[in-house]
Amino acid sequence: MKIVIAPDSFKGSATSLEISQWLADGINSHIPQCEIISVPIADGGEGSLAAALHAGFVAHEYTVSGPTGNPVRARIGIKDDVALVELAEASGLSQLISGQLAPMTASSFGTGELILHALDRGATRIILAVGGSACTDAGAGALQALGAHLADSNGQEISQGGGALSDCASINLTNLDSRIASTEFILASDVDNPLTGNNGAAYVYSPQKGASPDQVEILDKTLNHFASLYGSSYSNSPGSGAAGGFGFMALAYLSATQRSGIETFLTMSNFDSLLDGADAVITGEGKFDSQSMSGKAPLGIYTAAAARNIPVILVCGQATLNSSDKTSLRFDSIYQLTDFESDINLCISNPRPIVEKIGKTIALKLAQ
Repeated sequence: MKIVIAPDSFKGSATSLEISQWLADGINSHIPQCEIISVPIADGGEGSLAAALHAGFVAHEYTVSGPTGNPVRARIGIKDDVALVELAEASGLSQLISGQLAPMTASSFGTGELILHALDRGATRIILAVGGSACTDAGAGALQALGAHLADSNGQEISQGGGALSDCASINLTNLDSRIASTEFILASDVDNPLTGNNGAAYVYSPQKGASPDQVEILDKTLNHFASLYGSSYSNSPGSGAAGGFGFMALAYLSATQRSGIETFLTMSNFDSLLDGADAVITGEGKFDSQSMSGKAPLGIYTAAAARNIPVILVCGQATLNSSDKTSLRFDSIYQLTDFESDINLCISNPRPIVEKIGKTIALKLAQ
């Protein structure tokens, strides 16, 4: 028997690689001779770099600016002339000092520095994985790091962070790194929100980064002002609201192409070839809900496997979709950690024994 295990990370609980290993341990406890292929998967959010490294990219680490200017150690992945830059490595919530949220001042500057390091490594194609952002600055910080001059009415460089965007009177690209023009940028994201408005970066995502209702309104206005300086409709483009508006900067100033995050990583890992001869595929994520229907990893895995008529099993911490939902019905079976352990906190803090038990349960069913 051959089983391909390809889960996303269980956010705040376990990495994709950990979930894969624990499922494999459970399966092998009942089917020792089972061939198991583990493929850490990401959809453009946190964990994307880990997935790239598993796919053969090599990590390079640098000291760059964190979200509030604090120095942080952050990595990029390089494979041949392709680079993977994960925004969360430099500008993510995890890089805030003592977890102190800074919705108005957090900046993507460090991510721009990582892009420069990727260019220094000879990258001519850069995949931008943009989940987990701590900032709502429309990518302005990254643009500054890449050499753009964002000036106020007195010609002085504006401060960093989304709150300062209202001070920006002009954007001078004269000193923008010349290598950008000959570099292909891929915006790998499952977020299709526009930059501004009720469904935009500020209203939908900035509260998660600590913004109060008043600050949400201010940030939406500053994002709208910043976008107006470019003079185009990119602010309404799907994905421009990704990562606090970083998507807007990538589309407008880096001429990035937006692609489904999961499809990008399935291509990167040559996933289709790994399915050869597979009897089943196991995928999963922490919470299986309505957002899972919008390009998330499990649905992408399902689509790839179903094209080969391979049954797909879903493992998740908790499923909030009704069992009769058309998306749920696509999976051969769904296993929730909460079905095996009613204490949700325990499912999050110590998932290993539960995931291993699920792996064994799956093996028992497949071996029948």
